[in-house]
Amino acid sequence: MIIGEAGAAARALWGDVFDTPGRVYGGGKGGQFKMDPQELSALIGQWEDLLDKIFDDGDKIRGLMSASGLAAPARDSVSDSYSSTSVDSITALYQQNQSMRKYAQEYIKKLKEAQSKTVVTDQDLSDTFKA
Repeated sequence: MIIGEAGAAARALWGDVFDTPGRVYGGGKGGQFKMDPQELSALIGQWEDLLDKIFDDGDKIRGLMSASGLAAPARDSVSDSYSSTSVDSITALYQQNQSMRKYAQEYIKKLKEAQSKTVVTDQDLSDTFKA
């Protein structure tokens, strides 16, 4: 059960995660997962959709980085500091976006490799039973 003000706010937004748990994949040994080919295809599609969103976010962040609105509003140390902090924050956000992009791309690559191995294994097994 979620408690406290922050927990109540999260519950109002997303509901209680323990009331409606998501699907759990697994069942293998040593960090392996088991899922059927249709589930794997759906999972790849979800990750590809997420990657598209990450790319879109990256475009928006790059737009912020090139915006002239980040210039200091006045010529004093406080304004300069504010502007510098804004630029640093947006740069850090872009670096985080690039990190997420790379992670998603690598994960999709691994999922597709697993998918191709599954297809080859299934074909080999089906050939065994052909007369």
